[in-house]
Amino acid sequence: MTSIDEAALGRPATSDAAADVLRGHIRDIQDWPQPGVVFKDITPLLATPAAFGVVIGALVDIARQRGATTIAGIEARGFLLAAPVADRLGAGLVPIRKQGKLPGPVRSATYDLEYGTATIEIHADAVRPDERVLLVDDVLATGGTAAAAHGLLAGVGAEVVGLTVLMELSFLPGRERVAPLDVVPLLTI
Repeated sequence: MTSIDEAALGRPATSDAAADVLRGHIRDIQDWPQPGVVFKDITPLLATPAAFGVVIGALVDIARQRGATTIAGIEARGFLLAAPVADRLGAGLVPIRKQGKLPGPVRSATYDLEYGTATIEIHADAVRPDERVLLVDDVLATGGTAAAAHGLLAGVGAEVVGLTVLMELSFLPGRERVAPLDVVPLLTI
């Protein structure tokens, strides 16, 4: 891991600074959760408060630029990013959860993953039609989860102002799958 320039912490976060931080605080885990997959582990980032702060600051800047009034975090690692972004922004937080994790009436979407299928849900009353929602997640890979989340939010009338992620895996078709949604990665791999 690279060290964080302590002097830089007093300055506003930039996408370039966040990308540099990510390069030094993400590790690859080979063959997880199955052979052939290289998992992008963000736990070194989470364990380094200064680095995490730089990244959250950059995500907040993206949310402000898009006029987001609500932040939607995609389970599970998206929650770790979306909650502090919503807090710093003074915005609402909407959890997009795996099937069966939310009480009360929900809306569901089933989609294909790189290695199977999954279903995500939001509360049926999670957002109002006038809300401007920014989707937040850790990685954009094949785009199935993000496309399903976008569909759920649009289905309840929200204006989805974009998707921001820590990392976009450009060698996979995620961006095409979520088009025309505006995608803002902090780091493209």
